[in-house]
Amino acid sequence: MSERVYLDHAATTPVDPRVVAAMLPILREGWGNPSGIYREAQRARQALDEARDIVAGRLGCTAAEIVFTSGGTEADNAAIRGVAAAATGRHMVTSAIEHHAVLEPLETLEREGWAVTVLPVDGEGFVDPQAAADAVRDDTALVTIMAANNEVGTVQPIAAIAAAVKARNPRTLVHTDAVQAAGAIDIRPDVLGVDLLSLTAHKIYGPKGVGALYVRHRTPFSPLIIGGGQEGDRRAGTENVAGAVALAAAFDLACAEMEMRNAHLGGLRDRLWRHLREGVEQVSLNGPRDMARRLPNNLSVCFAGVEGESILLQLDMEGVAASSGSACTTGSTEPSHVLTAMGVDSDLAHSAVRLTLGRETTQAQVDRVGRVLPEAIERLRALSPIG
Repeated sequence: MSERVYLDHAATTPVDPRVVAAMLPILREGWGNPSGIYREAQRARQALDEARDIVAGRLGCTAAEIVFTSGGTEADNAAIRGVAAAATGRHMVTSAIEHHAVLEPLETLEREGWAVTVLPVDGEGFVDPQAAADAVRDDTALVTIMAANNEVGTVQPIAAIAAAVKARNPRTLVHTDAVQAAGAIDIRPDVLGVDLLSLTAHKIYGPKGVGALYVRHRTPFSPLIIGGGQEGDRRAGTENVAGAVALAAAFDLACAEMEMRNAHLGGLRDRLWRHLREGVEQVSLNGPRDMARRLPNNLSVCFAGVEGESILLQLDMEGVAASSGSACTTGSTEPSHVLTAMGVDSDLAHSAVRLTLGRETTQAQVDRVGRVLPEAIERLRALSPIG
């Protein structure tokens, strides 16, 4: 049987052996509680401090501005809730295509009496910086826009959005979910002009269960998790030292190898798109047509007349792992909120498939998918009632 081809790197990535090598000594020998004063504790404290320094160095900020978390979801929740608890204003702004880790905390704030403005996006998933500025009010505490979309790969003009927001109200804070963007674009906060930024390890070849939140110095912020003074009083709980070390190693490698990885991934993504355009009728690209304005590993496509979940099952039987562009879950038949916000027809949105390549993806694998996927579409179209 042929080796499997993994094309769902936007969901998670395998752990880099170099990251494992950095993490293992901490699991074996650096297990002490970093809050203690004895030797075992100080060994753990040193490893934690070094990890924080690495992340801060790559982000171009101070170590004190880095808060380690359990992942991107917690980082997003902490950013929104942390600002809300410390703010005097009662209004926030976001976009219609954010991750649910942003949208659902904002919905909770709405139920608590906050006002939330949800910005529309255009047909390629872009937020208009001027529209973001126009949405800002005197009482706007936070604008949160993701740096790059996890589903369709749109890379937002965050620097332009942040500048426009700050020009309208310098007191308004700007947060970006950079979970998908890390390792693909420059996410240094000073470059983007943001006050808060979320990261996670498992999207950049690190382990699950660890992330980070950048909080600019003097940003009004209250901790989401309380009950201890860890992380500079911004996140209670004994620190996951091995996880922090792994995140630092993964992020360091992602930044160091970004240019090389982007060239590799972009070339293979474009090759796969050519295969699909030439091999399938009625195939459409979701997200930016200009490939330079989308994540280099992302290819989100719709195949008219076919159900996306059926495509995934066919691909899995052929040894290919991918994901649907639809946010359908058990008991739900709603299409992706991202595609819906972009104006994609509901039936067409149900046919979406997201193919996200990784650094280990080869040309031979891309060519294989470029062969088996059109064959699967042809078979399914002969059977499908959609269309």
